[in-house]
Amino acid sequence: MILKIITQIARVLVGALFIFSGFVKLVDPIGSKYKFQEYFSEGVLNMEFLIPYTLPFAILLIIAEILLGVMVLIGYKPKVTVWSLFLLTLVFLFLTWYSAFYNKVTDCGCFGDAVKLSAWGTFYKNIVLIALIIILVIKVEHVKPIFKGKIPKVITFLSLAGFLFITQHVLTHLPLIDFRAYAIGKNISEGMEYKDDGEIPPVHDFMLENEQADLAPELLKKEKVMLVIIYDLEKVDVNGFPAIKEVTTRAKEKGYTVYGVSASFTDDLILAKEKHNLPFDFLFCDETTLKTVIRANPGVIILDKGTVVEKKNWIDTEDIEL
Repeated sequence: MILKIITQIARVLVGALFIFSGFVKLVDPIGSKYKFQEYFSEGVLNMEFLIPYTLPFAILLIIAEILLGVMVLIGYKPKVTVWSLFLLTLVFLFLTWYSAFYNKVTDCGCFGDAVKLSAWGTFYKNIVLIALIIILVIKVEHVKPIFKGKIPKVITFLSLAGFLFITQHVLTHLPLIDFRAYAIGKNISEGMEYKDDGEIPPVHDFMLENEQADLAPELLKKEKVMLVIIYDLEKVDVNGFPAIKEVTTRAKEKGYTVYGVSASFTDDLILAKEKHNLPFDFLFCDETTLKTVIRANPGVIILDKGTVVEKKNWIDTEDIEL
């Protein structure tokens, strides 16, 4: 009886953790893509041949994670589910140990941008998690369906359909929930301030540089500022340039200060401006920072005295009210 209760507690804890961990990444799969690019880079796992496949890999892993959480809670195919959980957690355990021991990736991204854990903290979390899963593997006979008939199967496949729909939506538009320091309503200047705890502020590398100076301090004090983010000109969706031209033209007519921001070379940006007849000049900012600011290339953010008041992927710029 006691073992049965312990198994059910482990089942709930594992299921809830996998659903939470999967959900916070499901609403922002691009963030997981960037994290896997970091893992596969030369300085970490040295598996750069996998970098072009990081987005489908991230999506597959995220959906597997959250779906397995649902399946273990409702008891659908318990043996397959608990063994899948065990193998998946072994992979996570190795990655977090490797990151912690060799100090390669300081934040594993296990909870996306929602919860930040140290490398060793994440490793110890996975130790506890795999211990709970081992209980489920040993006592899998106690992991029974909570509904009769085909209901668990229906719930599983409806969940899968829902997760795929969310994935498609956030890839087409922007994350459903923005946990980053550049979310709508956040003030970038306040995000740069050092607190008494001595921690590095969430915004510590936001610079908007032209050939003479960093214009960020000036622009963060102004009202009605529109920034077009193109973190990498070689990877930009060129289909977005007509929409970008239209919204920036409207913005300038309404008195907005408009700049493009990119990490690409100046000469390439000048050529792109001329080719697409873009009505703004470009400033430079670090690529990683721009990827954090907005999950779009190109994308648009609007600032009012440093506060983010709007963010849109290029495909939604016609919805921007100026």
